[in-house]
Amino acid sequence: MTKIPTAVQVVAIALIDAQGRVFLQKRQAGGRHGGLWEFPGGKVERGETPESALIREIAEELGIVVAPADLYAEGEVAEEFALESDRPPLVLKLYRCSRWCGEPCCLDAEEIGWFTPAEAAELPVPPLDLPFIVRLGAIVAATVGDDA
Repeated sequence: MTKIPTAVQVVAIALIDAQGRVFLQKRQAGGRHGGLWEFPGGKVERGETPESALIREIAEELGIVVAPADLYAEGEVAEEFALESDRPPLVLKLYRCSRWCGEPCCLDAEEIGWFTPAEAAELPVPPLDLPFIVRLGAIVAATVGDDA
């Protein structure tokens, strides 16, 4: 009987500035998906909600504070399970946010930057980020009412 590992839940954030640009970070070279651009975030630890995990991860990676009320879920995408793989599949849940305290800093990535949806579409990204990058124009447009 084949044992199928439990999926690992990962959360990420699309920080969107007043100019309609999204914040992305470049993964450290040498690791899994090294050198690819991604939405900041990380794994949900035992006992955390996805929102609390995201708030913790963003503070650790970017040095900013995000309030739970300013997080808007954009959906999730799951990695397909591969029998030959020794690691569990990932499930990525993305949130959008247009308000935070502080200025995002490069604390854990190789590089950071602000990109328009068109610019982001030209960047190499991990497979789980791609469906959200494709929808980035609509995600940015949805932030218009977030501050109301």
